[in-house]
Amino acid sequence: MEITEEIIEEALNLDNQLCFPLYAAARQVVSLYTPYLKPLGLTYTQYIVFLSLWEKDGVTVGELGSKLHLDNGTLTPLLKKLQAQGYIERNRAADDERVVLITLTDKGRALREEVKEIPFKVAACFSFPVEDSLKLRELLCKLIENTEDRQ
Repeated sequence: MEITEEIIEEALNLDNQLCFPLYAAARQVVSLYTPYLKPLGLTYTQYIVFLSLWEKDGVTVGELGSKLHLDNGTLTPLLKKLQAQGYIERNRAADDERVVLITLTDKGRALREEVKEIPFKVAACFSFPVEDSLKLRELLCKLIENTEDRQ
């Protein structure tokens, strides 16, 4: 296929980009969490760290970063702040000092009770069927999986 000027014009049209609606939708969805997280002093990124740790506590920084698709430059300061707030502990692994293990404190585990209704409150903000939400999530997971191999 020959790439013509017309094809280039179409390819560079913002309305034809997959990245833009993904970006805009992500910003809008994350902003729905703000009214619920802000009173708790949490950011969305801190919230997803907790979601992950409530599923599996005692993970390495690398495992956490991989699961959340966050790099160490983003994750380390966030974890230091959560440690300073008393939510987590960061300890070096006994067998390898380069490895840092993240564990929840009692305060971090107790926070789960305070946020348990947030997913339902945010879900109530969407005006399309649950089936559409599930399909969208499935497609986004496929997109993430497909693009991870190309980075």
